[in-house]
Amino acid sequence: MRLPILALSLSILAAPVMAQCGGSWSGFLSGIRSDIRAAGLSAAQADAFLNGARQDPKVLRADRAQGVFRKDFLQFSSAVISQNRLTNGARNAKRYKLTFDRIERDYGVSRGVLLAFWALETDFGQVQGDFNTRNALLTLAHDCRRPELFRPQVIAAAKLYQRGDFDPQREKGAWAGEIGQVQMLPDDILRNGVDGDGDGHVRLKTSAPDALMSGAKMLHDLGWRKGEPWMQEIVLPATLDWSKTGLNTQASTADWARMGVRARSGRLAQGVPGSVLLPMGRKGPAFMVYPNFRVLFEWNKSFVYVTSAAYFATRLEGAPRLDPGHPDAGLSSAQMSALQQKLTARGYDVGKVDGILGAKTRPAVQSEQKRLGLPADGWPTKALLNAL
Repeated sequence: MRLPILALSLSILAAPVMAQCGGSWSGFLSGIRSDIRAAGLSAAQADAFLNGARQDPKVLRADRAQGVFRKDFLQFSSAVISQNRLTNGARNAKRYKLTFDRIERDYGVSRGVLLAFWALETDFGQVQGDFNTRNALLTLAHDCRRPELFRPQVIAAAKLYQRGDFDPQREKGAWAGEIGQVQMLPDDILRNGVDGDGDGHVRLKTSAPDALMSGAKMLHDLGWRKGEPWMQEIVLPATLDWSKTGLNTQASTADWARMGVRARSGRLAQGVPGSVLLPMGRKGPAFMVYPNFRVLFEWNKSFVYVTSAAYFATRLEGAPRLDPGHPDAGLSSAQMSALQQKLTARGYDVGKVDGILGAKTRPAVQSEQKRLGLPADGWPTKALLNAL
């Protein structure tokens, strides 16, 4: 699920899109209609796009209930990476070999990465969502939680309709408005959609080549570095300075090697800076992650999702099953919320207090561990909670 942080206006629009929200539904639709007209659609096209539009309460319930990301890395990755998906990944890699060859030549994105997101997003196109996309986007744009994200997506969907690649009555997808086999938002499709099968249209729901080529172009435009790795499993010495781990610290692989870090199989990538990632602390799995790993956060903001997708991609390209180690017990959702409140009180920006160990909470945890003389590996335990 791709929910990037977008600007309040998009370059595709003829006039800025304001983030008005709330109020009467009819008044909201009237404002949307004005924005659609300003984006270049005729009055008849705007009316046809909005004909029959309604709010969808199921969308709001889904938006408020994203509990899946409260799982830790081992729980989440075990749930989403199955032997069946590995087998289907190999099968699809073979079936679409020419497409993947073209992707790697034109965009430099490794097939394992696209196969992993294709699997996690829609099970290789089998489960693409059953929400009316237009209504989902309108519902979330009307809701005042993130109108600056979703109102521009409504206008982008209208632009797709204008060019014949979106049916407002029948287009279905995920609850947050993503469309197709790799789940892209309308603006992503406008900017990065690729006709991979040569039929003159970008059909991300029915054409795997279109979906894969479009996803690759999006990653490329987000900064993917051709020919470079994204992640590999590593083995760490017990004497490592744990405060140097985490995404906030980068060093050359030569420097990491001097500190005793080695690849579990093969060798560390050469000439590429890396960070030591410990998704469950110093006693759990350990990875070296490279600049391309950071690009994946532009596809999905969830730490556990991105780490699982990146690891899955390595498995799809032949890496062995990871060593899970013996991580210390983590915190419950309620305990994590309590920890976030304590960190906030100490002046840290952990984002929303939501019981999820995310990208903002981890460095705050690490800083407090270091201050308290605990192993500063970024993995919160009851010992840290009690010490605070």
